[in-house]
Amino acid sequence: MVSGLGDMGLSLAFSAIGSAFGAGAAGMSAIGAWKKLYMKNKIAPFILVAFVGAPLSQTIYGMILRNAIKAANIAPEAYPYVMILGMASGIAIGFSAWFQGKAGACAADALAETGQGFGNYMMVLGILETVALFVMVFVLTSLPKV
Repeated sequence: MVSGLGDMGLSLAFSAIGSAFGAGAAGMSAIGAWKKLYMKNKIAPFILVAFVGAPLSQTIYGMILRNAIKAANIAPEAYPYVMILGMASGIAIGFSAWFQGKAGACAADALAETGQGFGNYMMVLGILETVALFVMVFVLTSLPKV
């Protein structure tokens, strides 16, 4: 058994792509919400940044997963399986981040318009975050131990 090749960083790469899509979607909405408020001479809440930053944690989950896969005691003949596992888990985590950002975009618009509901919006984002956490934990528990 050897360690080191891992999933070639696929879990991290796909997680980060999803984080970028999610933060981009939420960021564009937050900017639009601030613009609407500025045009009405209203105070623009800084808290909208929380919706923009929420998808970034999935990149960290991808990094944790990549490091664990790389350190796992895996036979060389299993590397194709490990690469598929890393890619599939990275895609799942990335989709979680992307849709968390899309939900964050809706939350930014709603909060800017109503000034209410921040806690409810964060709960929705937390549920979407849980998908990424489940993927990371389930894959971590399926790896062979050193």
